[in-house]
Amino acid sequence: MEYLFTERAHLACPNMCFAIAASLGKAFDKKRIEDSVARLSEAHPFLRSRLGYEKGTNSYFYDVKEQSQIELIFEGELCDEDGDVKIIQQFEKLTARDWNLFSEGLLKLAVWKAEGKTVLLFVFHHLLADGRGALGLVQEFADFYVDGKEPKSAPEHLITQEDLPANSKLSFISQALVNYANRQWKKESHQLSYEEYHSFADEFLQEDDVEHSLEVVSTDKLSDLHAQCKSHKISINDYLLAKMFAEDKADSIVMACDLRNQLACYKQGALGNYATAFSVKLKSTSQRDIFSLSKKVHNQIRKKLSNPKDLYLVLQCYASLEPGLLDAAMISSRGAFDSKAAKFIGTSFFNYDKAKGYSITNLGKIESKNIESAFFIPPESPAIKKTLGVLSVNGVMRICTSQRK
Repeated sequence: MEYLFTERAHLACPNMCFAIAASLGKAFDKKRIEDSVARLSEAHPFLRSRLGYEKGTNSYFYDVKEQSQIELIFEGELCDEDGDVKIIQQFEKLTARDWNLFSEGLLKLAVWKAEGKTVLLFVFHHLLADGRGALGLVQEFADFYVDGKEPKSAPEHLITQEDLPANSKLSFISQALVNYANRQWKKESHQLSYEEYHSFADEFLQEDDVEHSLEVVSTDKLSDLHAQCKSHKISINDYLLAKMFAEDKADSIVMACDLRNQLACYKQGALGNYATAFSVKLKSTSQRDIFSLSKKVHNQIRKKLSNPKDLYLVLQCYASLEPGLLDAAMISSRGAFDSKAAKFIGTSFFNYDKAKGYSITNLGKIESKNIESAFFIPPESPAIKKTLGVLSVNGVMRICTSQRK
């Protein structure tokens, strides 16, 4: 049994769904799709999971069933002219309400028949995977669907507090504030039920107006950008952050970061969350030269990555908070649950009270003979005004922007 730890922060927070759309170079085969879903579910227990709850300990866990819990949706035919639009519309339809994880699984898969191809939209709840894990699952699906390559079983061992480095603990001030909030929470003797949160989230999503758009960076343009970045000794990701700083006049951008290579608990192919996030801040973004600004971003990111207190800050915060307090942080920040302690954490620590932040999640680049093209639709945290989801496949970069109106 795997209990929710870092994932618990994604449990009671709306808009924690994201997606990867992929076009496979194999003609549509309904039976093959169904077989692929079954084989992946056999290999990955979280694909057979719903949410479970232990009242006595106020603990949530992955309740693994015998059968796949993936919702499979066959959508008919898809034309190239309006394909991306229809895919994004389907994502918006599937995320227009809060999923009840006690009665639904953690993945929904929409499938279209295209001209000699199969197009898929994998919609993930963040309790199932982070972006890198999701991309790995899509690749596994494609390899079995096209080539018959069997997916490998991946034992799950999620991050626990013991897996976090000893030198990454919260600073004295941060820990003192967390301890204060924990004490206040215990005095309040509150408990937020999943049903209360679920009702709130449904109403929140009905009013939350998020617009999605897609930009395609061609092979030639991306190759030229790579060359420019290399000459300035920066990465494409540095450039994209700098561009967001300049265009949106942001003073801070949250960046997702993969921790797989740093965590001994991670097993190859496992789902769950092995990512963190940290904030990149620049004092001035008035420079006209985007590459000079990119260099500043590059140096800031290097400092963050080399400092465990910065890199693991959000995970250590999750670990130090009372679980029930963490659950109530978002809903209390919007005034829908009466808790001063949870409101303090939701507003002061996570900025859930207003959507004013900026973020970027870059899943990197892959070469795949079975995935012809793909793009990543990022989750839109209630704290975020605009976020970019970046994915490069076979030399083509696609950037999906999720933005609140």
